[in-house]
Amino acid sequence: MKKNQSNLTAAVGPNLAQRVYSVSRVWVILVLALVFPFLGANNYLLHMANVSMMFAILTISLNVLSGFTGLMSVGHIAFFGIGAYTTAILTTTYGMPIWLGFIAAGVVSALFSLLLGLPTMRLKGMYFSVATLAFGEIIYQIIKNWESVTKGTKGITKIPEITIFGFSFKSYDRFYYLMLLGLILVIVLTYNLKNSRSGRAMLAIRANDIAAEAMGVNVVTYKLVAFMVSAFFAGIAGAFYAHEMRYISPETFASVESSTLLAMMVVGGIGSIPGAILGGTVLTILPEVLRFIGDFRLVLYGAAVVAIIIFAPKGIGGLIDYLDELFSGKRHLHTKQLAKEAESNQDGSGEEGQA
Repeated sequence: MKKNQSNLTAAVGPNLAQRVYSVSRVWVILVLALVFPFLGANNYLLHMANVSMMFAILTISLNVLSGFTGLMSVGHIAFFGIGAYTTAILTTTYGMPIWLGFIAAGVVSALFSLLLGLPTMRLKGMYFSVATLAFGEIIYQIIKNWESVTKGTKGITKIPEITIFGFSFKSYDRFYYLMLLGLILVIVLTYNLKNSRSGRAMLAIRANDIAAEAMGVNVVTYKLVAFMVSAFFAGIAGAFYAHEMRYISPETFASVESSTLLAMMVVGGIGSIPGAILGGTVLTILPEVLRFIGDFRLVLYGAAVVAIIIFAPKGIGGLIDYLDELFSGKRHLHTKQLAKEAESNQDGSGEEGQA
């Protein structure tokens, strides 16, 4: 009798509020994002929102590599710079259409990742990280010193604003919606990749690459694909950055900036897509919020990052997953299922003891 009651309780699904939350949560977030410019946001806030979404895309791109396959790139900012300079050079020096500059930014970044990945994909752990660090420094020095192409430390100016069918996205509010669309597309593509056969193979590699290879997964190929997809997204983020700022210089893409990007991913939670979005957003906005205290803001910024890593090892993404499961009723059902399995195991042990 007690067992039947337990089964009946476990069979009860989420209540009405939990079902409403599960259905509406994404749409509520989307509506809030759409109305943000109408909530009294000035140009400064819109600009910060645009930059936050760029770094959210950049953090997601790093998560595709590190979160899906376990490879840790510490020179990922290089692909951001390659994308920015590719579209800037093509649209200013050669007068090519902006849409072509965007495509080239992603493709050229992916090709550079292919060139780096072919000789380094068999490296593991710190050795791959050191290779990406060296690559990032090489790209930075090329951008800084190849003055005939990149304009060196003077940077590239007068990068054209994005115009689609004669409609200009020069203003911050218009660019905000274009940036939001780009972020949504990257999120959708990343989720589709994660839930695809290729994504499951990448996750298997992250869990145990030896076991994955034993099961027939081509480890090197899937790592290389993840690396190229990651670089492609980073290049697209760089293109958005170039056309929003309309001026780029080498300092933005220095190797040291990769540490900030790594912090965004770790704070957000390695492998978590919502965490990557919040990690990129929070660590972009936090230095601006703390600017009123001067250079001491860097101390608080570092302390906040360390505190999150210590007290929330799964990052903001882990907290999001916990709250999402709690509000949707999944955690409650999961707890009941575990209790049911424990009770079944206990009953089975008792029957074996009697026998």
